[in-house]
Amino acid sequence: MNTAIKINPLLGLIGTWQGDKGLDLAPKPVEDERNPYYETLIIEPVDIAIENAETQELTAVKYFQVVREKSNDKVSHNEVGYWIWDNNTDTIMCSLSIPRGLSLVAGGEFTANEAGDVSIEVNAKDGDAEWGIVQSPFLKEKARTLSFKRTFKVEGNKLTYKQEMELAIYNKSFNHVDSNVLTKVD
Repeated sequence: MNTAIKINPLLGLIGTWQGDKGLDLAPKPVEDERNPYYETLIIEPVDIAIENAETQELTAVKYFQVVREKSNDKVSHNEVGYWIWDNNTDTIMCSLSIPRGLSLVAGGEFTANEAGDVSIEVNAKDGDAEWGIVQSPFLKEKARTLSFKRTFKVEGNKLTYKQEMELAIYNKSFNHVDSNVLTKVD
């Protein structure tokens, strides 16, 4: 966890990030694919003080992510969500939605320093009472997400991430992995 000084782990995330070194390991019925991609990730502050039940104090940033395949410039992933910090417990949360019928709330921990560098890891599991995954009936049947793990590391103007989703798809278990290195452009 943090030192005695409270450091807001979300401040270093704010900005427009771009990267073209993305790699998507994606499941297919016969032979799985490795798809290079590029993306833009926009992270903005939420300009309100968030208080729950008069005791929980939250800070949040909202984000919008668009991923395009390098091979054809097609949008392969679009996501909206929030990174949320519980100021009292130092819990970090990520809530997100993907327009395929999937939403989740993941929770975890972070480390941060006074320079604004931050490392975050959040997790969620299908059926977990605290950090869970909600998915459409189609996804539950055809491409069920069993678990989700996301790690973010911000050092100065560089953001490195890895996202792993364990899927039950095409009658097999598959670890769907996305990773990229982004640079802050604004």
